[in-house]
Amino acid sequence: QVQLQESGPGLVKPSQTLSLTCTVSGGSITTSDYAWSWNRQPPGKGLEWMGVIAYDGTPYYSPSLKSRTSISRDTSKNQFSLQLNSVTPEDTAVYYCARVASFDYNGSYYYPSEYDAWGQGTQVTVSS
Repeated sequence: QVQLQESGPGLVKPSQTLSLTCTVSGGSITTSDYAWSWNRQPPGKGLEWMGVIAYDGTPYYSPSLKSRTSISRDTSKNQFSLQLNSVTPEDTAVYYCARVASFDYNGSYYYPSEYDAWGQGTQVTVSS
């Protein structure tokens, strides 16, 4: 059974870069059946998809965050990572990594429609 675990700093200063890593066990991030996603949930708000990295290492981003987001991977460690640049207090959220089983298309871009595994989430607060 695949397991995902987020790690990274819990506190980031405004204007700095938020960096998180998701370590995957029980399954390879290079398996062609899946993609690997970052999502977040700000306090009092719904879950927001940020981006994915496909089995071949190609990243795809939510249009709303594309200018500030970078997703990469280290296949030797079976990890994928998130960087979010120029953070503000509005980026305070619980950040989750997840495995994506399928996608939908809304006419403009593909987005995850089915997740089958999640990390427990990690709180990141943006504050000086």
